[in-house]
Amino acid sequence: MHKTAGLTDTGPINLEKALRANDRLGGHLVSGHVDGIGQVTHFAQVGESWELRVLAPSTLARYLAYKGSITINGVSLTVNRIADQAAGCEMSMNLIPHTVTHTALGSLRAGSRVNLEIDLIARYVERMLSAPVAQPVAG
Repeated sequence: MHKTAGLTDTGPINLEKALRANDRLGGHLVSGHVDGIGQVTHFAQVGESWELRVLAPSTLARYLAYKGSITINGVSLTVNRIADQAAGCEMSMNLIPHTVTHTALGSLRAGSRVNLEIDLIARYVERMLSAPVAQPVAG
């Protein structure tokens, strides 16, 4: 169950209980840290669902991928489209009606600032690919 926390400078956020070691894993791994602030560029109903587009800082672009995961104001979502731009990286997500009505995302509007957390595994993969290779110590 999602719980809405108080207002921050980015508006309402969602908080969920931490995963216990013996819990079934579903969705993607997040830690609750804010990696950057994004801005909603579009939020509108399309048929029965809603399209949410958010411009993320260019520093987070390397972590964003089609069908990858992103957490926006505490809500885990799947990225449906990515478009790199001079001002950052715009991503598009499809929200089902339940997500809009039962999370803090329903109150978003174009121009809203949102907290972004990248996928934990993407963070580790990026580090493994960019870290210098350790040289064995001669002995």
